[in-house]
Amino acid sequence: MVEMNGGVGVRARSCGGGGGGEGCWRLVDELSSSRGGSSCAAAAAAAAAESEYVRRFHRHELRENQCSSTLFKHIKAPVHLVRCSSSLPPLPPFSPKSDQFGSSVLDSKVSNCDAILGRFSVWSLVRRFDQPQKYKPFVSRCVVRGDLEIGSVREVDVKSGLPATTSTERLELLDDNEHILSIKIVGGDHRLKNYSSVLSVHPETIDGRPGTLVIESFVVDVPDGNTKDETCFFVEAFIKCNLKSLADVSERLAAQDQTEPIGW
Repeated sequence: MVEMNGGVGVRARSCGGGGGGEGCWRLVDELSSSRGGSSCAAAAAAAAAESEYVRRFHRHELRENQCSSTLFKHIKAPVHLVRCSSSLPPLPPFSPKSDQFGSSVLDSKVSNCDAILGRFSVWSLVRRFDQPQKYKPFVSRCVVRGDLEIGSVREVDVKSGLPATTSTERLELLDDNEHILSIKIVGGDHRLKNYSSVLSVHPETIDGRPGTLVIESFVVDVPDGNTKDETCFFVEAFIKCNLKSLADVSERLAAQDQTEPIGW
């Protein structure tokens, strides 16, 4: 399942019985079949970088009744909003077996940063666990219980017309150095049980200008009465809408060359 021309690429899908393996489709295969020379070399390098990002940050251990998928989006807007100081605590160790990043609390408030770089960016939108409606079109309202920190829980109201009205989600990881956001759904009136996702953003160059590669992966239980393919297709559709909206908002703000810092 591939959408070209600025769409979202679904590279890897896995359905229970093991960890996330190699993807069933690769962008480099498409590029290499139609281009030659340096274009093929660039495509191969990009694919190698994508594979390394997935290996480092998007490994999921699946149970028999679960499915998983990884989606990619290229955005013509920069990654970075802040340059974080060396006083930040180190990134907690990532354990592919447990798919947990450790229990250390990473304080990512503005007090840990020594500069605002003066431009809206992809990460400035993604990192707002307390305001997903900044780019997610299906979210009408979000309330976070207590301070924003690892383990914080948000109550999300979903817009009418969808097969859910609320979702309760916990912040698993927010890392301003590696640009990683991980959440887990812990409640709500929907069928996404044991859903967890990892979203990472990575700098790249698009048409000679700073751009962003966004990778989002998830794992979720397959509901009774549905197949694994049906479940993955449903979740992928939502993620693709979110990533397209993220690109639209980020690229519009980048084009306007905003200098007003995002509120924290």
